[in-house]
Amino acid sequence: MEHTKLQELKQLANNVRIGILDSVYSAGCGHPGGSLSIADILTYLYFEEMKINPENPKWEDRDRFVLSKGHTAPALYAALAERGFFPKEELLTLRRIDSRLQGHPDMKGIPGVDMSTGSLGLGISAACGMALAAKTQGKDYRVYTVVGDGESEEGQVWEAAMFAAHYKLDNLCLILDWNGLQIDGKITEVMNPTPHNLKLSAFGWNVISIDAHDFEQIEAALRAAKAEQGRPTAIIAKSVKGKGVSYMENVAAWHGAAPKEDLYRVALADLGLSQEEIDGRFANNG
Repeated sequence: MEHTKLQELKQLANNVRIGILDSVYSAGCGHPGGSLSIADILTYLYFEEMKINPENPKWEDRDRFVLSKGHTAPALYAALAERGFFPKEELLTLRRIDSRLQGHPDMKGIPGVDMSTGSLGLGISAACGMALAAKTQGKDYRVYTVVGDGESEEGQVWEAAMFAAHYKLDNLCLILDWNGLQIDGKITEVMNPTPHNLKLSAFGWNVISIDAHDFEQIEAALRAAKAEQGRPTAIIAKSVKGKGVSYMENVAAWHGAAPKEDLYRVALADLGLSQEEIDGRFANNG
């Protein structure tokens, strides 16, 4: 990957992380930890990988994306806003009663959202249906879905895994956000779903393991997924919950909590904003 492109992606991902924090802080609630852990994945998907058109969100031949771990909607919203599907200012309306940006994605009201999600385990099944529909209709669009590692404790995830392998959905790419933590603590202590690689391989999937924050590894894995024929691909992306914010990293308590002003300021500084820029945000937004 060229240096210029790599730096551009890193800056875009940083902007997505800032958008996540802005929205969660403004709402006073939300899920920052798991949103921050998928910021790099979403950045690469929306800016490099997927065939999409912000001016025509329902373009029939677009690639589809399903955020199966729907509670990390702040990450999806921030990526969509950064890509131009709606104004960035709208991120500050997260979870307000009159906002279309609610706690889980809504395909009926938000441009760029292909599936309404929230109930864990259901999103990957919808993604399987989309991929099968493409096969049945002779379409060449691809389907991507991000599943949480805690979410993988759901039985329906494994039913979907069996379904995808049975129907040879090589146009489906599952990205498992493996940050090791869920709301109650370590996934291996709550209800251990590992080893994901051996289980998915046994179900008939092509499995690739990567660092979720390394754009070159993300790129190589997605290229390999495209080249795979006759079976779906699962990318196990080892990530850091709360990535980019010092006090949130690898802390389960930030699964579903919003920072107060002092910690919001620290988070913005962690992401490279100057004190003047941070003060300006409060002067403009209150």
